[in-house]
Amino acid sequence: MPDKGARTRRKITLAALQLFSIKGYFHTSISDILNATALTKGGLYCHFNSKEDIWYAVYGEAVDIWRDIVFEGMRDIENPLNRIDRTCGNVLQRYLAEDTFDGGCFFVNMLVELSGQSASMSRHIRKGFIGFSKLFQSWLAEAEQCGLLRPGLDFKDVANFLVIALNGAATLYVSSRDKTVLQQTAGQLQFYIQQLQNT
Repeated sequence: MPDKGARTRRKITLAALQLFSIKGYFHTSISDILNATALTKGGLYCHFNSKEDIWYAVYGEAVDIWRDIVFEGMRDIENPLNRIDRTCGNVLQRYLAEDTFDGGCFFVNMLVELSGQSASMSRHIRKGFIGFSKLFQSWLAEAEQCGLLRPGLDFKDVANFLVIALNGAATLYVSSRDKTVLQQTAGQLQFYIQQLQNT
């Protein structure tokens, strides 16, 4: 069981995650976090040196939540193209459609807000998107080795397209809360992935 310090740190992180998700990083004050956690300023600064320090902990927590949702059951899927399809479906139908974070996609929202404001924080988010693309690229390479792909595909282009399409759907969904955006994107990406296959 985590000790009191670890529990308090997690309490701050989870409260700040919801605040940053709804209000944004710059519109969330330390006072907002103190009100949400019922801590004193001294109690908060015992665990974090700054609001930016809290943000990095929040980002890590958001990634853990996202991974648990998006990659659930993935180890049981042998076909790498089916893995890609399931991952895209999980992002759209489980992570986004179920409103995991109250403000929408935490990562897209933060990237939009922080670009041009904090080079280090926006670079940190972009690294996550690049890592997601590289995972898709590795699964495409695996599919090629299994003879599942039609020849001549540029894995980086395909993977980047998938990540961009998912992020575009996230942006449209948060602005409209229209779940047909997610359903249509899921169907279009499923069709796209089918077209990659060696027939």
